[in-house]
Order: sequence, then C-alpha cells, then structure tokens
Amino acid sequence: MATSTRRRLQHAHARIDRGQLPALAEFDAIRGLTGLGAHLLRSDPHGDLLRAVLNYLVRLTEPITDRGESVPGWWTRQAPSGRHSESFPGGHGNNGMAHGVGGPLALLALAMVNGVKVAGQTKAIKRICAWLDRWRQGGKTRPWWPYWLTLTQLSTRTHALSGPSRPSWCYGTAGLARAQQLAALATGDTSQQRMAEHALLSAMTDPRQLAATTDLSLCHGYAGLMHILRCADADAITPQFAACVPWLLNSVLSGTTERLAASGGDVGLLEGAAGIALALHALRTDAPPPSGWDAFLLIR
Repeated sequence: MATSTRRRLQHAHARIDRGQLPALAEFDAIRGLTGLGAHLLRSDPHGDLLRAVLNYLVRLTEPITDRGESVPGWWTRQAPSGRHSESFPGGHGNNGMAHGVGGPLALLALAMVNGVKVAGQTKAIKRICAWLDRWRQGGKTRPWWPYWLTLTQLSTRTHALSGPSRPSWCYGTAGLARAQQLAALATGDTSQQRMAEHALLSAMTDPRQLAATTDLSLCHGYAGLMHILRCADADAITPQFAACVPWLLNSVLSGTTERLAASGGDVGLLEGAAGIALALHALRTDAPPPSGWDAFLLIR
C-alpha cells in the first residue's frame, strides 16, 4: 500500500504540474488518495506518508484554469460515474463524501484535529468550506448542498434543483454536514460548526429528505445516517441530536430481513448487512469501535 500510495502521489503531482484536471479516482475516498489517507491516519498517523497525502490534498484545492475557465482543483472532465459522458460536456465539480471534495475536507480536518498538520492545511480547509458556502441552498431554515455542479451551473452561478435529495453519507447533507462540522472543530470556527450542525439536524427532521432514504446501508441508508448522527453528537454544541436516534434505529430494525432480501442479500460493509450490523453494534456499546472499522467513512 505504501508503494502504491507513493506512486499515485507522484502521478498526481505530475498531473498538477501539467495543469491538467484530475480523474475522480485520483483523489476520492472510495478509490483514491483520500481513502489511502484515511487508512494512514488510522495506521500511521504521524508518518511521513500521511503528510505527503495531506500536502497533495492542499495542492488539489488550488484553482486550475481549464479551457479559459477558472475551476476548483478537484474539478474533473468526467461525469459522476467516473467516465466521460456527453451529459457533462464540461465535466463537473463533485461535492460528495464518497467521490467528491467532501472526503478531502474530512481527511484534512480529522488530521488537524489529531495534531497532524502541513503547510497550507488550514487555508485548504477554508477554501473548500468557502466553495460549499457558495453553493449552500435552502437559506437558513434547511441548508443543503447539490451533489455536484456542471460547468454551465458554475458559469451562471445557478443550480437547477428545487430541493434536496436524500441526505446520505456518500452524497447529501448528512455526510457533508459532518465534514464541515469537523472542519469547524479543526479551525475553531464556532459559527461554521453551528451552521453544519443545524444542517444535519434539519436533514434528520425533514420528512421529505428522510422519505427519500429507502434502504438500510451505511452508504446511503438509515444505518449510515444513524452512525453519522452519533459521531456528530459526540462533538456537538447543538443539543437535539440524540432525540433523532430512536426514529432512525426503528427504521433500521423494522423490516430488516425484507429489505436485505430486496437488496439481493448484500453482506458487504459499505452497502450490505455487515455495515448495518456494525452500526447497530456501535449504538449498542455506545463507544467508538476499538477496531476502527468506520475509519474509511471519515466521520470520526
């Protein structure tokens, strides 16, 4: 893994030096250097290789001029699928935790909270937060973020959606709100922390957003929402989080067998039964998992 990480860092820096845009798989949490950084933060938090990943993520946040347009450094010419698509002729800027800039934000923040710092880290955190502030929707009542932005939307400073989609970990308000809460904890920004916690609480009490959640998984289901809520509650200055847990727990427990069967019997960690069971176990023990199994989610 160390050899692979060094090789991927070398390629990523060379790509930045050429002024080219990244592929999602270069930097994201599922396939890229952010995910490798999550492993390093857990396994070797004070090693040079984690610092090298953080230095790369700092560079990733710096703007790039592509075809005469200034775009964020994480902008990609790919579609959210990771492939080229005529539906995204200018590429897109991905906001998600799984495949977008939410993952790098969470890793930069978690590293700083744990005392791991590199030059430009605070500036990079604030640069990402400024981007998310710019695209925050819903006013002060129910803040939410679009999953991604197209080049047309970036140029016109408008977004087409009239309301939020499901508030999942992979994409949506829950994961992004936790990432921004962690960023606020890292930088000591109480105002941002209150905003992020309000966004998470609003999503967990919005019938429309909860109705859009239709499965049980960590990735985009009730187990993920429950686990995010518990992690956020441990750091929160907003007191109402605990009251949301029973409803989410009941949503996980009710009809578990039928829903797992409907998903094809997936037993995996991210989208299947193993992840659901681990989230339930963490709730039952009411303590951080000694194994650190949830490190890959970048929410603790």
